Amino acid sequence: MRNALSRVLIATASTAAIVSVSACASITPTDTQQRGPTTAVVANADPRPVADNPAPQLPTTVRSFDGVDVTVNDVSRIVTADRYGTLTETVFALGLGANIVGRDTSSAFPAAKAIPNVTPGGQSMSAEAILNLAPTVVLTDTSIGPKSVQDQLRAAGIPVVYFDPTRTLEGVPGQITAVAQALGVPAQGAELVARTEKEIADARAMIPADADKPKIAFLYMRGPAITMMSGPGSGADSLIEALGGTDAGIASGLTQPFVPITSEAMIAASPDVMLMMSGGLASIGGLDGLAKVPGIAQTPAGINQRVVDMSDTMLLSFGTNTGQVLQALAGAIYHPDAE
Repeated sequence: MRNALSRVLIATASTAAIVSVSACASITPTDTQQRGPTTAVVANADPRPVADNPAPQLPTTVRSFDGVDVTVNDVSRIVTADRYGTLTETVFALGLGANIVGRDTSSAFPAAKAIPNVTPGGQSMSAEAILNLAPTVVLTDTSIGPKSVQDQLRAAGIPVVYFDPTRTLEGVPGQITAVAQALGVPAQGAELVARTEKEIADARAMIPADADKPKIAFLYMRGPAITMMSGPGSGADSLIEALGGTDAGIASGLTQPFVPITSEAMIAASPDVMLMMSGGLASIGGLDGLAKVPGIAQTPAGINQRVVDMSDTMLLSFGTNTGQVLQALAGAIYHPDAE
């Protein structure tokens, strides 16, 4: 999810995801003929470490995303805070999860739940709560704030490293590398990048070349008051492309990352599949509520109830589990009847 969505919406995390989808060898070639909803789930939401407590090469000095050179001398007490939970996931996957003493609300995977939450309201950090944890380094970005808190932490002498707040498929390797360099574990970062890129390639290989290219619309919803469809630059566009689909919003002529849903826009998009966050789908009352959103009932996806949903904390996080996310989504889109 890119900053454009962050500026318009206040996202809340959800861990709703109860139906598992797996890949199989056969495939139904025409997605518009498929019917019914599917929930895509990664079997194990916990990050898989590439190493067990690696020894960091410290001190290390890195250029923070805000242009400041930051020297990190100690990574024994790490605080991770961004809107998506990506930084926490990455630190765990690098093998330093045991060093995290504070995390954000979106870091809701089982291995992180016992770690103190420094953003209990969802999007705002508490300087007092973080300082009480005596962190030796804070990893964050501008998707979360307020900036005054991040500045206060730096003023207290704590190294605060900012990372790129955008979330795209193309940005995954660079994000992993940047976090690994900040923590002094570049070798583990290279290994994690290689594993993640292989899993992404494996997910792409699940999509046969002779399959019809489905038109997929990503819908962001938070109750009936916030109903948005994505367009170019949303982050969902690169996910849809990787899944072998056509972004229905872009194909219909949308020029903004997210626009309010209207009957005209939805009918013009005419998606075969609607992709949603599980929490967003639940917030409007599930399929029954979705059918009441203007224009949806008149689309092929609405007629066939072709809705694919995935946990809010995973769908657009673009972290180290991206390959697994793509595999689960590919299974849900192309193999909805797999067991």
